[in-house]
Amino acid sequence: MSFIALLLILLSALAHSSWNLLLKQSGDKETFVWWLLVTASLILSPIGFLLISQTNIDLQGWLLVLTTIALHIFYFVFLGRGYAQGDLSLVYPVARGIGPMLTPFLAIVVLNERVHILAIVGALTIVLGIYLMFWWNNFAKFAKKPSEILQTPGIGYAILTGIIISLYSLVDKKGVSSIQPFLYMYLLTLGTAIGLTPYILWKVGWKSANLELRNNITPIVIAGLLTYLAYALVLTAFSFSKVSYVAPAREIGIVVGVLMGVVILKEDLNKQRIIGSLTIMVGVICITLSP
Repeated sequence: MSFIALLLILLSALAHSSWNLLLKQSGDKETFVWWLLVTASLILSPIGFLLISQTNIDLQGWLLVLTTIALHIFYFVFLGRGYAQGDLSLVYPVARGIGPMLTPFLAIVVLNERVHILAIVGALTIVLGIYLMFWWNNFAKFAKKPSEILQTPGIGYAILTGIIISLYSLVDKKGVSSIQPFLYMYLLTLGTAIGLTPYILWKVGWKSANLELRNNITPIVIAGLLTYLAYALVLTAFSFSKVSYVAPAREIGIVVGVLMGVVILKEDLNKQRIIGSLTIMVGVICITLSP
C-alpha cells in the first residue's frame, strides 16, 4: 500500500475518531447520527449540486450509489439495534472485526484483486487486535462455551453489521471508479439521510428528534462535516489502492480513538488496550509493507 493511501487513512481515522467522540457524548445515538447526516447534506449541498451539474453519471454509477445507500441504511439500523440489545464492549469488536476479516477474501472473489500474503496476515492481525482490546475479559468464558457467543444479546445484529461493512466496502471501491469520490460521498450522505428519516421519525418521533438537535446543534454540525471528510478520504484511497488493503487498515482509527479517550475523556490506559492497540498497529504495518 502506498504512503499516500496510508496518509489518507490516518487522516480519515483522526476525523472518524473525532466524530465518534462527539457521538459518545450525545443523547440518542441513532438520532444524533441521522441529524449529522442531514446537516452535512444541507451544508455541503451547494458543492454537491455543483459537482452533480458538472458530472455525467451513467446507469451503473447510479445503481452503485443506490446500492451503497441501501447498505448504509441497514448498517446504521443494525448497529443501533445491536447497541440497544448488547454491551458496546461485545458488539463493537464483532461489527468492526468481521468487516476487515471478510473484505480481503471477498475482494479476491468479486473484484479479482491480487492480495499479498503479508496483507492477509496483516488483516487477520488487526482483527486479533480488536478482539484482544475489547474481549480480554471474555476469552475464557467463550473458549469454554463458544456457542454462547451467538446467544449473547446484540451479537446477531453485530454480525449483520460486519457483513454489511464488507459489502459496502466492495460497492464503494467500484463506485469511486465511476464517480468522483467527494461527489460519491455527497450522494451517499444525502441518500442515507433521506432513507433513515422514516425510521427515525417512527422510532423517536419529531419532538424527540428536534430536542436532540437543539441540545447538540454544534456537535452535530461538527460531527456531520467530520463524517463526510472521514469517509471521503477513504473513498479517495479506494480510488487508487486495493480495497482489501484499505478496509482493514481503517481500523487504525480504533487506536486513535483509544488515545483520544485517554487524553480527552481521561479513560484508563489498561493492559488490554495497550496490547490490542499494538497488535492493530502491527497489522497495519504489515498491510503498508504489502506490494
